Amino acid sequence: MPFPGVTRTFDILAYQLAQFPQPRCLVAKRAGQWAPSSTQEVMEAVDLVSRGLHALGVGRGDKVAIVAPSCPEWLLADFGIAQLGAVSVPIYPTVTAEDYRFILQDAAVRVVFVADAELYHNVLAASEDMGLSAAHVFTFEPVPGARPFAELQALGRGVAPEALAPLKAAVQPTDLLTLIYTSGTTGRPKGVMLSHDNVLSNCRAMYDFIPAGPGERVLSVLPLAHVLERTGTYLFMQLGLGIHFAESIGAVGDNLREVQPVTFVAVPRLLEKVYEKITAQGAQLGGAKKRLFDWAVNLGLRFDPQRSLGPWYNAQLAVARRLVFAKWQAALGGHVKCIIVGGGALQPRLARVFWAAGIHVMEGYGLTETSPVISACRYDSANNMPGTVGPVLTGVEVKIAPDGEILTRSPSVMLGYYNRPDLTAEALDADGWLRTGDIGEFVNGRFLKITDRKKEMFKTSGGKYVAPQRIEAQLLEAPLIEQVMVVGDGQKFAGALLVPNAAALLDWAQSQGLLAGLSVDELVIQEPVQRLFHELVQACNVQFAQWEQVKKIALLPTPWTVESGELTPTLKLKRKVITRANEPVIAGLYR
Repeated sequence: MPFPGVTRTFDILAYQLAQFPQPRCLVAKRAGQWAPSSTQEVMEAVDLVSRGLHALGVGRGDKVAIVAPSCPEWLLADFGIAQLGAVSVPIYPTVTAEDYRFILQDAAVRVVFVADAELYHNVLAASEDMGLSAAHVFTFEPVPGARPFAELQALGRGVAPEALAPLKAAVQPTDLLTLIYTSGTTGRPKGVMLSHDNVLSNCRAMYDFIPAGPGERVLSVLPLAHVLERTGTYLFMQLGLGIHFAESIGAVGDNLREVQPVTFVAVPRLLEKVYEKITAQGAQLGGAKKRLFDWAVNLGLRFDPQRSLGPWYNAQLAVARRLVFAKWQAALGGHVKCIIVGGGALQPRLARVFWAAGIHVMEGYGLTETSPVISACRYDSANNMPGTVGPVLTGVEVKIAPDGEILTRSPSVMLGYYNRPDLTAEALDADGWLRTGDIGEFVNGRFLKITDRKKEMFKTSGGKYVAPQRIEAQLLEAPLIEQVMVVGDGQKFAGALLVPNAAALLDWAQSQGLLAGLSVDELVIQEPVQRLFHELVQACNVQFAQWEQVKKIALLPTPWTVESGELTPTLKLKRKVITRANEPVIAGLYR
């Protein structure tokens, strides 16, 4: 069995120390310099967190929340909570005040770790009348009047080290490790209960996925509240990789070049932004250089890891890699072997072009409820098919229900929903099969392909079912389209709300001459722009049945964001929120 002796998450540290102690176990930028902590230093810091929490009276089963971007302190708190048999409750910093209040109350949180002053005040405001004392809120950064993280560790120094051993020994692999409240595209968040064994069984199923070993580096980009980033981090630590934390999303480009990681975890939108930045730079080139760049990209878009396109294609690709794609590698730090992608549908063209550039894109699929990975494209080309989410993991079962819903059963499937036996019974049957809510099929008998969300399908007034995600994924292949939501529930045809890619639209307007100098708000109401997007939609429509085709569109100038409440923290559409906010616009499509 991979990673012997690791049966609780905090065992990862002892395993790393015994197998390959790292001088750079966790690394973050402090005062402009990358500051490492060794495996031994991390273990000592984690023990102080456990002892400090113990001094506050935190014990087995108590809930402790973490509200912060990814950073070393996040993991110190996480492991420190786990060693007591207590339960971590990660909360995205970007959730609404209403969600803060609901989660803190539903989980009966006793202690909270927050990153900074803004989050400190958000938590205090949300926890009024809840019995959560400000003395039990600790900050990773200095905040006037608040208790710093170091103060909790100082409390820990007053507890004898030997007091910790029996508490750790009492923690079982099947014990509740964490309560992860799903962001929820509809309704209130649900607290997903995951055990130590749930997440570690997922790690074991992926032990040979990453072609990297002790001492190599990974960049942590996504929030650790995202279960893919968290489980991925546990896996990387068991492989001996040094975890380097990106300063912010805006600094990822610089951090990649500084850290030179071998891999990182991304959501599709992050990979899209990387691609857009590279192609925008290519668009600025002139003459022969631009022709060379465009030739290489078009060559890459034809790449297929599943089959050879012949010696002539391979010869051209070798030239493209040397003259163009080598610069893509350099932009990512020069050492990236693969990018792990999950949390939404990835455009197949992106997987193809990055593979052509020598960067293997490994798209996977899963849910918070499955800790999270169910299936994934692998590093080797035989087990990677763009447009699918790869073969099912070892030890994971998947079957397709008669209505097309994906059902799964494995050691990684959750214990249930906290305080919601009704929802647990809806999701899990008596034999342990989880209803994923996703519609899918197998390609070539073994590559899982997601075609839609069961709950997001709608019926037109003609009685035909429309699967919006499939249509949206196809429309998003167009570089001019940034975001899209297909509508039409109960209507006679499907329509779509489209948000243009601002940079691409402004470039197009510049090339047209007549529309140069107009803002995006002004451009979306111009007849040539309306015509352009109608033509893009028409080109997409030919791939769908008559009743699925988008007949009318509305262009919206402002992107949907997490901050505006229209996207979940994992960047999924909140369809009900977007629909409510755009009721007059949608009604106008059907007049």
